[in-house]
Amino acid sequence: MTDSTAAVPLSAPLYGASFGQAISRFFKKYATFSGRASRSEFWWWFLFNLIVGGVLYGIAAIGGAPGATVSENGMMVPGPGFAVAVIPYAIWGLATLIPWFALAWRRLHDTNRSGGWYFIGLIPLVGGIILLVFFLLDSDPAGARFDR
Repeated sequence: MTDSTAAVPLSAPLYGASFGQAISRFFKKYATFSGRASRSEFWWWFLFNLIVGGVLYGIAAIGGAPGATVSENGMMVPGPGFAVAVIPYAIWGLATLIPWFALAWRRLHDTNRSGGWYFIGLIPLVGGIILLVFFLLDSDPAGARFDR
């Protein structure tokens, strides 16, 4: 860690975070809903989670290939190995669910929005798009009101 990033406390957003710094801060702030998260912290974690989830699901799919069948309605039914191989994928998803909500909450704080705006994503069709736009927005200095 360089001197410039060592001076940034965990309670403050780390602008220009590297891939490793973003992952490290994600796990250090596991269930912290207060404070802010920079765009780089958010999107580096998103990429890391996408890669890990993809690899784990790929392993599960490969594990389910032997013994796979096709049902009467044309759907593929994975083999028995899928049930075992999907366990690490499920554990990863459960282990990162709450911290993902916390990171999203902090990212909304950095755009000077209450974390409660996360629930706009529940609106069918447009909610997820609105939330994505919020996550993509630049930081707003007025968001410092959420720091503690």
